[in-house]
Amino acid sequence: MISAQTWADAQRLWDFQLMGHEPRPCSVGIGLGSHDLGVAEATADLYHQGMMPLIVFTGATSRTTRDRMPRGEAEHYRERAVELGVPSLAILVEPRARNTGENITLSRALLEERGIDTPSVLLVSKPYEERRAYATARKLWPGVDITSASAPETLPAYVDRIQDAGLVLDMLVGSLQRLLIYPAQGFMITQDVPDGVVRAYERLVSSGFTSRLVPPTTGRSRP
Repeated sequence: MISAQTWADAQRLWDFQLMGHEPRPCSVGIGLGSHDLGVAEATADLYHQGMMPLIVFTGATSRTTRDRMPRGEAEHYRERAVELGVPSLAILVEPRARNTGENITLSRALLEERGIDTPSVLLVSKPYEERRAYATARKLWPGVDITSASAPETLPAYVDRIQDAGLVLDMLVGSLQRLLIYPAQGFMITQDVPDGVVRAYERLVSSGFTSRLVPPTTGRSRP
């Protein structure tokens, strides 16, 4: 049973991760691979709204997705977007990225290889990854105008859709930890994290939501 305090702490992390950016037309949309096909659906919806003429789906597999997305996160995203009416020719697939940093650097390299000018990017992620994705892209792709986006979804609705509250809370904790430790390792820009958010994070760690934490001294492999 998850306590009311734990849910309140999770909500605090969720709210902080949301950047509050208003989606606007960009040169390209990049859907960051994960276990959640909702990212592909949100990217397709933004495409149909005219927010970008081209999509890059990026992602290999991880311990969370190797069984549910055996062809790779980016390929499963592509298939879902095509089901939702996005033309195949409007989608590029980057199949090798295994973390957020590689999502950014390999997508950038793919676009450069294709000779596609990219002054602005609409970065689409899970809701609780918005700030992490933004901070990573700002560090690794300087000079590009970054807008963060995700499905407009509440935490309770997201947990109900994913059907795994423990996974969602573990992921929330892991994302916040990276905001705290990765700027010093050169993986992302520094974001001011309010004391109340840090305290909520610490309570969640104490409650055992730790499976997505990285050791601070060895986290360099997983931006």
